[in-house]
Amino acid sequence: MIAGVGFRSGTGADEIAGLVRRALTKAGLEPGALAGIATAADRADAPALRGAAAGFGLVPLGIDPELLAAADARVLTRSERVAALRGVGSLAEAAALAAAGPDATLALPRIASPGATCALAVAGSTARL
Repeated sequence: MIAGVGFRSGTGADEIAGLVRRALTKAGLEPGALAGIATAADRADAPALRGAAAGFGLVPLGIDPELLAAADARVLTRSERVAALRGVGSLAEAAALAAAGPDATLALPRIASPGATCALAVAGSTARL
């Protein structure tokens, strides 16, 4: 299971980690099911994301723009703001799908907190959505 995350500057690690935990709970999963946390390559080294990922024993995965764009056809959520900034309907969904691989599907579409978004994707045909 891969969590894709988008977040605004100033969003803290606790908010991001809490949103990822909420997503896992909504999908009926334990935190141990999480194999990765992905976001846009230019945000992967942000201290808040690194802190959130560390709480799950992970290091953030940075996804290059061309891989995000390739995953956009599988994205369910469409945000005009995110499309204008990133070229994809949902950064969280595109990052999760791209990191989980070409046959990945969403296990949980994007959910949001005040400063972040999170979606879950799973490789292959074991998706729940």
